[in-house]
Amino acid sequence: MSNYIITTSSPADLTNEFLNERNIPYVSFTFELNNETYKDDLGKTISADAFYAAMRKGASTKTSQVNAEAYVNFFTPFLEKGLDIIHIELSSGLSGSINSARIAKEILLETFPNRKIALIDSLSASAGLGLLVDKASELQNEGYAYLDLVNYLETNKLKLNHWFYSTDLSYYVKGGRISSTAGFVGSILSLCPVLNVDDNGKLIPKFKVIGKKRAINKVVEQMMDLAKDGINYNGKCFISHADCIEDAKTVASKIEANFPLLNGKVEIFNVGSTIGSHTGPGTLALFFFGENR
Repeated sequence: MSNYIITTSSPADLTNEFLNERNIPYVSFTFELNNETYKDDLGKTISADAFYAAMRKGASTKTSQVNAEAYVNFFTPFLEKGLDIIHIELSSGLSGSINSARIAKEILLETFPNRKIALIDSLSASAGLGLLVDKASELQNEGYAYLDLVNYLETNKLKLNHWFYSTDLSYYVKGGRISSTAGFVGSILSLCPVLNVDDNGKLIPKFKVIGKKRAINKVVEQMMDLAKDGINYNGKCFISHADCIEDAKTVASKIEANFPLLNGKVEIFNVGSTIGSHTGPGTLALFFFGENR
């Protein structure tokens, strides 16, 4: 049995059941919905359906990164049990939370000088972060030693591809991802921007396509072009969606039809309240491993 634990944060956008089965604790970000503050607890307090229904009705949203004190409180019980920690965190290109975790690490190692805390800046988000966490769990179960797993994650995290689109540009305008002019024109023309996450862990617009059907085909094409070993890809594939489950099922069906060696079925998750506060409803994201991004 390994003497370390893998941890992550709620923007991994997995389910509580998924994480509990793998013994992966997570620290919760917080968000505001109409000026009421909630923990992002992966849908236990507010379901994804209720969250996006509120957004569609015009609810205001805001997110907060995790502070150092919260990380200290989160990590301490594991260290007290004599466990080392590998914490896989949301991209530093999207949040400053990992900096809070670094402060917490410095504080904790003064109290627990014989323990180790590895902080992995995933440079990933949503179920892309989740896919990296899942891979770490698999390797831990295969018997990877602590440092071997840390080295694997640092070496391979930029092989994790994120491709996504949105049918509602208003939230990307609010977040500064696209200009207000581009958002207005895009809404008139039914443009769906296709974006990815780059090597700095930031969202980058890559293509502009007209209509959701073309956007769906585009993200599938990206996987066919970029997945490790092409259509012979034998890794896992995750999808996350913001209140567009039928689109997620369509993409999953196309992936399963084109990748016969896929490791299991495509797994579909909700975009959680932390990420969803910025993307809004109508966003779909596809995650897989390639040779690079």
